[in-house]
Amino acid sequence: MSQEEISQQLDLSRNKLQALESGKTINPSAKDLVKFSDYFKVSIDNLLKTDLTKITEVRLQEYETRSNSDLSGKELRVIVTTVNVNGKQNIEHVPVKAKAGYLAGYGDSDYISKLPVYNLPMLPKDRKYRSFPCEGDSMYPFPENAIIIGEYVDDWFSLKKDVPCIVVTKDEGIVFKLVTNQLQDERSLQLKSLNEMYKPYNVRVDTVCEIWKYKCYINDNMPGSALSIEELSKSIREIQTGVKSLLNNKNANKDVFAQ
Repeated sequence: MSQEEISQQLDLSRNKLQALESGKTINPSAKDLVKFSDYFKVSIDNLLKTDLTKITEVRLQEYETRSNSDLSGKELRVIVTTVNVNGKQNIEHVPVKAKAGYLAGYGDSDYISKLPVYNLPMLPKDRKYRSFPCEGDSMYPFPENAIIIGEYVDDWFSLKKDVPCIVVTKDEGIVFKLVTNQLQDERSLQLKSLNEMYKPYNVRVDTVCEIWKYKCYINDNMPGSALSIEELSKSIREIQTGVKSLLNNKNANKDVFAQ
């Protein structure tokens, strides 16, 4: 490709591109580094630290595979957990009062050890679980004060499309979303709300602290009985009658106004 073609693809002036290629620009801006990283599918870490002219394409792929392992979430940190007297992992619960401090304390053993804990016999023993309270619309569609239990996701590449998860991010805190893995191509995750009023959006992988795949929830409210077919039909007929009445009144008002 010519410099002109690449400069158009990267939305850079040709003079700026020439300065970058020749080394006259000593410290490229972060914005330009992101453009090159996204376009050539090479991590910024390798752009800055690796002399790409001295390694083979195979070696570069090995480097990128290592970088993708970092993106998976496995190498970000070790999960902090607590165990019961039998050495089995507890389910730590993050109450409403502790949610604000969770972003700072999720990796702190002292903080985690002070959370209330419990166990549920029906959950597999070889997985790690944590529960979070439903508060406001951040955990839609769960009812207020419900307790949502999530299974710790240690490999974010394992997430496919629209996986229901509790996502802990630096910007939004603790939210419940449908997660789609876009790590390979965009180095991000797409988050989608079950409330269709909100549009899906992407979050950078470096803003994500933890991901807990939805397992179950606990709620002390007894569910209401479902409406029968007869009741639903009656409600629909009442709505239809109301709409017809409104339309008739609207047309009558038009006739009066016309006279």
